Amino acid sequence: MTEFGIVMEASPGYTAKLAREIEALGFDALLCPDTQNLSPDPFGQLALAAQTTSRLKLGTGVTNPVTRDAAVTACALATLQAESNGRVLCGIGRGDSSAAHIGIKNGTTAQLRTFVQRLQAYTRGETIDRDGTPSRLRWFDSLPVAPVPIDVACTGPQTIRMAVDVGDRISFAVGSAPERIKWAMDTALARLAETGRSRDSLRIGAYVNLVCDPDEQRAIAMGRMITGMVAHFAGMKDAPLDHLPPQLKSIAAHMQSGYDMKRHAQEEGEHLSVVPDDFVDWFSICGPPAKCRDRLQQLVELGLDHVYQLGGSPVAHPHGPRQEAMVHQARLFATEVIPHFR
Repeated sequence: MTEFGIVMEASPGYTAKLAREIEALGFDALLCPDTQNLSPDPFGQLALAAQTTSRLKLGTGVTNPVTRDAAVTACALATLQAESNGRVLCGIGRGDSSAAHIGIKNGTTAQLRTFVQRLQAYTRGETIDRDGTPSRLRWFDSLPVAPVPIDVACTGPQTIRMAVDVGDRISFAVGSAPERIKWAMDTALARLAETGRSRDSLRIGAYVNLVCDPDEQRAIAMGRMITGMVAHFAGMKDAPLDHLPPQLKSIAAHMQSGYDMKRHAQEEGEHLSVVPDDFVDWFSICGPPAKCRDRLQQLVELGLDHVYQLGGSPVAHPHGPRQEAMVHQARLFATEVIPHFR
């Protein structure tokens, strides 16, 4: 059965109550971004959410290998794992806005591989060598904690292959067009075949830009920001563009030099002026429930084990009401689309 999650920024005073609503709507997971300059810290907020929910998986969507040491991230994840009775997922990527807003480079694929392997070792209670220093989470001796599944977000071919090698789960961040998901899935399956790893040992999913609304034009308008953001992932600095389809290549090339990082994940971003309606409609799923069901069905049939909704909000500011409106906007998706896949 396909697992459904939703990505929502943590927001003090809102996260815990919205997590309860998200669970009641039937979602399986809540993921909060770890991007310190743009949204509140996820770990404390997710601990509060653990108190208002009973089955909802809780995690990052995504953290990164450059703004926290692996031991620090592992400690935060393991603490949340203990608090939630084993309901934690660690979504992790190379880092984008979190690195850009403190003036450092995002992680390389090699850095991400090493960081993931260290997280896995730490949360299994193992001792690892940190430049000659034996390092482990000593508090595990008196408080055993289940390992935390590491879910690697991946966009380009190199990172997809690495994610297949080391991830417990992987999640494509390539948009919602069927040909993009098929390309990513084919890349992952080819790597599995190369390494001999069993497909059954790896859950494969995707971050899906999706706005469900009876008014298709309104859905497209709400989906433009998330469309531009995910297209930017394909066009990050020095990212290869040759593998991209024509619809995406020109916009990704523009994002490499023209992305408005100061307004990342905001509707006011200047880069959104080059994201037309027809591109939003191709790269995202925006429209009434029947359209969302049909478009999502195509993706699920490609073999996705899980789907994380990147949705839209009709409220731009302030922060808490924006997240609340996004969850309320997701209600139609939860009640009219998700049950089709149960």
